[in-house]
Formats: sequence, structure tokens, C-alpha cells
Amino acid sequence: MNQTQQASYQRSRWLTLFGTVITQFALGSVYTWSLFNGQLSQKLDAPISQVAFSFGLLSLGLAIASSLAGKLQERFGVRRVTIGAGVLMALGFWLTAHANNLMMLYFSAGLLVGLADGAGYLMTLSNCVKWFPERKGMISACAIGAYGLGSLGFKFICGALLATVGLEQTFMIWGVLAMSMIITGALLMREAPLQQTRTITPGQQHARDYTLAQSVRLPQYWMLALMFLTACMSGLYVIGVAKDIGEGLVHLSTQTAASAVTVIAIANLSGRLVLGVLSDKMLRIRVISLAQIVSLIGMSVLLFTRMNEMTFFLSLACVAFSFGGTITVFPSLVSDFFGLNNLTKNYGLLYLGFGIGSVLGSLVASLFGGFTVTFSLIMTLLVISLFLSLTIRLPQSSVTAEPVLQRH
Repeated sequence: MNQTQQASYQRSRWLTLFGTVITQFALGSVYTWSLFNGQLSQKLDAPISQVAFSFGLLSLGLAIASSLAGKLQERFGVRRVTIGAGVLMALGFWLTAHANNLMMLYFSAGLLVGLADGAGYLMTLSNCVKWFPERKGMISACAIGAYGLGSLGFKFICGALLATVGLEQTFMIWGVLAMSMIITGALLMREAPLQQTRTITPGQQHARDYTLAQSVRLPQYWMLALMFLTACMSGLYVIGVAKDIGEGLVHLSTQTAASAVTVIAIANLSGRLVLGVLSDKMLRIRVISLAQIVSLIGMSVLLFTRMNEMTFFLSLACVAFSFGGTITVFPSLVSDFFGLNNLTKNYGLLYLGFGIGSVLGSLVASLFGGFTVTFSLIMTLLVISLFLSLTIRLPQSSVTAEPVLQRH
């Protein structure tokens, strides 16, 4: 690569990183959803639990769209799909502003916004990571950290809008603002070049490129899938019911229990940054093992101790730290096992665990009642996942003789 090409390459990848951060910040805004439940409940004359179900649908739509994003990127390119995601998100919010029944809300805020968010989230993240093969962990931390900060930033933006212009106008302004940021970010992005495929030598820490069809035939893929599902289930369930745990199990006041949101946000972001950066300095699977141990400590406190205010917040911080770190490290970890070129597809299918995890904890809790059964199931899955993370090996011996397939 000559000097001019090198300069162009560097410019393209840093512009892509900047565009991805802007886009991820806007996409992360959907995690402010709980701000709207009360007012939507009054407007639609429906229980808050039924209104809040729209966010469960959104999470599911997000996971499904993430799993399909690789196909869309292949056909239309990262920039066009991202612009389409921005337009679809704005349309979803515009329809949400005019929703006058629950079905309309589920369609607009759940299905459309969820699909838009998922189409943009994983594809832009994977594309950005491919530009920086030498520092995948740090780049994942920047992109996913921006996604997390988006929920914090838009919490203040949407809160201020709700207080001044009302519910319907807030949704429309939010949609236009998010769309503008996503399209701006998309215009800065460039499609990542194909990475050169490598022949595996003993002791090498990078897998050659596996297509999705090849990956799913390997036991390592499903071992990673179980680890990811467990991390998502523990994180999403505990974060979702944190306030209820504080009031019901620890007997804290509503105001004190509500502070859990702040503790979770700080711990989640810390996990993303600390474990993301750490994953460039040591084996990523060991970073996952560390995250699992931290989560096990948090779950042990929830299950086996008589909690007070301090231990309650400590347990939440452990689970949120682990969850944030795991979802940051996992894209790079999947590329270590199955290569960078097909990362969007290989991680996309695995990312369905996020959607399944988001409903599984709540489903178990509603079927068997109370927190204890769900905590016990999560604890068991965490122990199994820790064992898997300590024993898993790169898929190099069984398939190294196969021809390498590149994405066309």
C-alpha cells in the first residue's frame, strides 16, 4: 500500500468510526422507552404492563433485524441500509405519535422501531470493527458505549420535550432528530474492505473465515450461543426488574429503589469500556470468563444473602457490568472464532439470543412466580457458561483442510 492509499485508508476508517458512533448514539435512544409508559397508558386507557409490552416487541424486532442485516448489507451496502434504518425509525415514531390503540402501538413502536434499530445496530458495529482488525475490542467499546450513552443523552432530551411540547410532538421530534443523526452517520461510513483470509497455524489466535453455514456445524458456535443467551437473560431480566427487587426483596423506598437505574447505567457503561479495552490485551474468551465470574458474584448476593441497600446496589452493579462487557466483547470474540469477513451474519444469528433472553427471564418468572426460580435458573446457566468458556477451543483442527470461502 503506497502513501496515498494508506492516507485514504486511514481517513476512511476514522470517518467510518465517527459515523458509527453518531449512528449508535441515535439508535441507543430507544432505551429511554420507560419514560413514555405512564403517558401512553393514560392516552390509550390501558394498563402500564400492556403498554410496556411494546418494548419487549421492540427488543425482539431488534434481534430479528440484526440477524438479517448481513443479507441486506450484501445486497444494498452498509450506507443505504443505515439510511433506510433511519427513515424507518422516523416513520415508526411518527406512527407511534398517532397511535390510538395498543395494536397500533405494538406495530409502530414495537415492530417498526425495533426492526429499524436492529437493521442499523449490528451491521454498522460489525462494519466498523472490520476496519480496525488490530484493535477490535476498543472499537467495539467505542461503538457500543455510544449506544449506551444514547439512552442516557436522549433521556434528558425526551424528558425535556415531554415537559414542554407533550407526548405526540415529542415522538415526532425524536424521530426527526434520530433520523438526521443516523443519516449523517451513514454518509460518513464506508464499506469495510474484505480481510485477507489466513491459513491457521498452531497457536494462532485468529480463525480463518467461516460462512454461517460452516459455523453452525461447529460445536463452538452453539457453546458461544449459550454463553451469549445466558449473559443477555441475566442482564436484561435483572435490569428490567431492578426497582421491583429493591422494593420487594430489600424493602427500600420507591425513591431509593429508583436509584438502581443510575447504578445500572454507570456499571453497564463501565463494563463496556473496561472489558472492551481489556479484550485487546488478553484472550477475549478469558475476558468473558471474568465477566461470568463477576455476574455470578452478583447473582449469589441476590440469591443467598439477606440484602441491605449497599449489597443490593453492589449485586446490580456486578450484573450490569458483566452484561455491558459481554455484549461489547462478543462481536470481536465471534470474529476470533469464525473470522471477520462474515461477522455480520455469524454474529447476527447468535444475536437472536438477545431477543430470546429479553423475554425468557420474564416468561420463567411469570410461569413459576417470584424472583427466586428465575435467579436460580440464571445462576445454573452461568455456572454452565463459565465451564464452557474455560474449556472451549478455537475451531482449527477439525476443518482446516476445507477450502476457504469468501463473501462475494
